[in-house]
Amino acid sequence: MDAPVLKTDNSALFYPTNYLHPRYWITWIIFGLLRLATLFPYSFHLSLGRFLGRSIQILARGKEKVIDTNLRLCFPQKSIEERNDIKNKTYENYGISLLELAMCWWWKAERLKPLVEVRGLGHVEKCLENKQAVILLSGHFTSLEIGGRLLALYLPFQAMYRTQKNRFFDSFLYSHRQRYLVDVISRKNTRRVIKGIRSLVPTWYAPDQNFARERNVFAPFFGIPTATITAGSRLAASANAVMLPYYPERKSDGSGYILWIDPPLDNFPSEDEVADATAINAAIEKFVIKHPDQYMWLHRRFKTRPDGEPDIYQ
Repeated sequence: MDAPVLKTDNSALFYPTNYLHPRYWITWIIFGLLRLATLFPYSFHLSLGRFLGRSIQILARGKEKVIDTNLRLCFPQKSIEERNDIKNKTYENYGISLLELAMCWWWKAERLKPLVEVRGLGHVEKCLENKQAVILLSGHFTSLEIGGRLLALYLPFQAMYRTQKNRFFDSFLYSHRQRYLVDVISRKNTRRVIKGIRSLVPTWYAPDQNFARERNVFAPFFGIPTATITAGSRLAASANAVMLPYYPERKSDGSGYILWIDPPLDNFPSEDEVADATAINAAIEKFVIKHPDQYMWLHRRFKTRPDGEPDIYQ
């Protein structure tokens, strides 16, 4: 008999007996290999991750068009060779992020801590001391998952998530996140998110994807009118919270990570949703410019266009 499926929002807690069907066997094998990789040092994870990333690049050539388009739009001043270098390193970082999942799930805190330094944590501590609610504004970087796991070593926080299409992976990911985060909340459960923010639980928030079904305004991202959700302004206003940019950086020398936390955005939220969306996009763009190969360029960020504009990805 299958174990009970206990759901919080859209995801279920993981019970192995619920995933014994043959359709899940490949996923079991992949997870088994990831578990095996945790026996090796961090340098091995980086090397194997780069290899996996370049393998994915070779096996999924059709996906490169999205990355090429995004890089051409965002970095028109760079040569094709420079953009191709960013693309190649982006694939390597995608591969590394797969091995980082294993680190998130199975490495203990004492093994993770030597890899990370946090800069700007005092900004959060100062806000909380003043009873000021905090939203951590981030983006979809390839170090997103490991960044959250490492930040949780120093700062209890909650995170919003979007349900994964693969039921097995979604359940596994959700259950492990629940182990080291204060709470993991569906992006659709606004009431619960706001309750946590008002309770002075810092909240991870990444709005930099194309959410066409949600309330959007067009604000510049790398100078391109980009559909940007306005939920950040409403969350901050509803919970009387400040928004602090937060970025996880994978060090280029292979020695670990830096978690950057900047001071709160000025005059946020304002009464102008476009101005707020512009401020959010500018904060994310700031870090992407510094480390373009660590951003998730595979996403069709510019899919939704203003009326009358053609599809960018055709």
